[in-house]
Amino acid sequence: MKTNRQVTVRFEEVSFSYGTQPVLTNVNFHIHHGEFIALVGPNGSGKTTILKLLLNLEKPHSGKITIFEGISSASRDKIGYVPQHSDYDSAFPITVLEVVRMGRLKSLSRKFSTDDEKQVHTAMELCEISDLAHRSYSALSGGQRRRVMVARALASSPLLLILDEPYANMDSESETRLYNTLESLKGNTTVIIVTHDPAFVSSLTDRVLCVGEHTGPGPARTVVLHRTEPSADTPYTLYGGKAARIRHSEKLNATSCCDGEVKK
Repeated sequence: MKTNRQVTVRFEEVSFSYGTQPVLTNVNFHIHHGEFIALVGPNGSGKTTILKLLLNLEKPHSGKITIFEGISSASRDKIGYVPQHSDYDSAFPITVLEVVRMGRLKSLSRKFSTDDEKQVHTAMELCEISDLAHRSYSALSGGQRRRVMVARALASSPLLLILDEPYANMDSESETRLYNTLESLKGNTTVIIVTHDPAFVSSLTDRVLCVGEHTGPGPARTVVLHRTEPSADTPYTLYGGKAARIRHSEKLNATSCCDGEVKK
C-alpha cells in the first residue's frame, strides 16, 4: 500500500567523496513527514557526511537532495539539530533559559516576541527542564545538558529534528525523559536519530537506515533499509527499556514507500 504522506528528505543517486576517497555512493532513500528514523552505522561509515549534506554544510558531488518536498514555505531553517557535543565556556554566565532562547534567534537584530517566549517555554516543558530555567548551563550534568540542547532545537519549531548520538554518556533518568520527549513528537515532527549501535534502536523507530559498505546484486551502495523486531531482553537503561532489535539479515528497498515496513 502506498502512502500519501509528504516527503521530508529525499536522496537520489547521491555520491560524495573527500578528495579521492569515496564516502557515499549512489545513495537512494527518502523519509516521510512524521517518521522516526534511526540512521545507524560504525564510525567512518558516512553518517556524519549525510548529516552535513542535510544541513547544507556540504554539497553532493553527484545526485540530488530534496528537503521538505512539496512544502513551499519550508527551508533548512526548519531543521533542528542537536550535536553530539555542545559545550559552553564554563566561565561564561549563561542560564538554561538563555540557551533555549537561542533556538528562536534567526537574526541578532530581530526582537524577541511573545510567540518566541511561548515556543521557548513549550520546548522546555516538553523536555522536562522548566525547573532548571535559571540554573547555570555549565553546572548541569551531561544528561541535563543534552535535554537543554534538544529544547533549544525544539524552540525553533522544526519540521525535521536531527539528533547525533543523543544517548551517548547519558544517565538512565535523562535517557528516559528524552525518550518521553521524542515519543510526544512522533507523527508530527520528522525525527532522525544517528547512532553507532548496530544491534538496538528505540522502539519508536519506524525505519532503520544502515550506513556502510554493502554488497549484493547491482552496484554497491552505502545505505540499506532494515526491519526491526521487538526485543524482550533489553536492559532497562537502554531507551528506557523500550528497544527494538535491528534485523540486519533482512534488507529492504531503501526507496520503498510501503506502509508496515517495520514489524512491531
